[in-house]
Order: sequence, then C-alpha cells, then structure tokens
Amino acid sequence: MSPFDPRMMLKELPPAFVWIGLLTLSLILVPPAIILRARAVPTESRRIHIIQNMDNQPKYVDQQENILFEDRRSMRPQIPGTISRSQMVSDTHYFLGTVDGEFAADFPEQVHIDEALLKRGRIEFEIYCLPCHGVKGAGDGVIHERAMVLLNAGTNGTTWVQPKNLHEEAIADQPVGQIFWSISNGIRNMAGYASQIRVEDRWAIVAWVKALQYSQNAPAERVPGADALPVRTKVEPGEEDAS
Repeated sequence: MSPFDPRMMLKELPPAFVWIGLLTLSLILVPPAIILRARAVPTESRRIHIIQNMDNQPKYVDQQENILFEDRRSMRPQIPGTISRSQMVSDTHYFLGTVDGEFAADFPEQVHIDEALLKRGRIEFEIYCLPCHGVKGAGDGVIHERAMVLLNAGTNGTTWVQPKNLHEEAIADQPVGQIFWSISNGIRNMAGYASQIRVEDRWAIVAWVKALQYSQNAPAERVPGADALPVRTKVEPGEEDAS
C-alpha cells in the first residue's frame, strides 16, 4: 500500500477534524437546498429582495395623513387657476377635430394650407406613418413587409393585420377631422400619437394624407396638358388591347 494512501491519512486524522469537516460540508449544502426549495415550492411570502433598486420606497396612500402640510392631507388639492390637460378645450375644431360633436369637414382657421405645411406634413408622415402605411399610404410599409416574412415563415405563431390603405374609399371619404382624430387617439391596432406629435404637426399630416389621396384620384382637368398625355388602358389577361 502506498505511504500516501488517502484512506490511511484519513484514519490518522484526529476524530475532531473528521466531524468538523462533515459539519462544514453539511452547512455548505444548506443554501443550495434552500434555494432549490424556494424555486420549486409556491409560497405567499414576499420574495427575498436584497438589492432594492428603488423598488420599495416610503409613500403615502389615499387619505393618509401627512404632517408635512399644515392641513395634514397627503392628497393635495389643485392649485387655483390650473387647467388639467385632460379637460375639455374651448376650440374643439383645432384641438379635437370636431365641430358640434361631429367630425370637421374643413381645416380649422389656424391651419393655412400652403407648400410649407405640406412639406412639414410629409416629414412628420414619413417619421410616424410611413413604417406601417408606406410611402404612398398604401399600407405596404416596411413593418408590414417584415411581418409578412415572419408570417409566411410561421415564426412563433405570428398573426398580422395589414395596415389600412389610405386610398380605400372608406378612408378617402373621411372628413379631415376624423383623420385628425385617428392620428391623435388611435384606431383599431394603431396607437394614438397625441403625446408625441404636436397639434399643428398632426394637422400637417392630415394635409399630406389628403394630398396623397388626391394624387391618386385627381381629375384630368386639374392636370395641365392632360389631353396630350398618353392614356393607360387596363387589359385583362388573355384579352387583346383594344386601344
């Protein structure tokens, strides 16, 4: 037997060393056992929260007393003269897009339709609207294209509803106030942009949307020299061009 046999060395150790080693090993196994049990067994107790990260802070609940103020109320009243952002505004035409409870058919008097407004509307449209609705508003933006790739690949059960084509009759016939309302408050899967886009810029987007719609359905008499332009005739597959 080798003189460095571990079994012989263990027999030569004092019994106290052996018991201390066994006790230390047992104590080392306790934390992993507790952690495993905590992860496996449901409990109604609050979880151990060593690093707070401002998750738990002193606060006042409704109707609680607060000695910081003279009236000892934690719920402070409104300062006289202040107006809540959610309160009704007097000029509903400009701020809400409605007149007498109906969507406005015309732009408010604060909005001046000119080239500068259309340029601003195009910039804002391409920032907020183009990703879904596309450059021309046909509902074929890059987000739609990416969604269709994921949908066709069957990625994680992807479902998708194509953004609205702004040239559809139901959309093209909407009054300007309704388009402004949809931009501000959202509609269907589209979120509202009132908190991100200023009022004047939302009206600029409405003007650009109307310009896009008009560009696809403009009457020939409004186009200079339209009589001299070639006419495109739609021919069904298998039929001869009669033009």
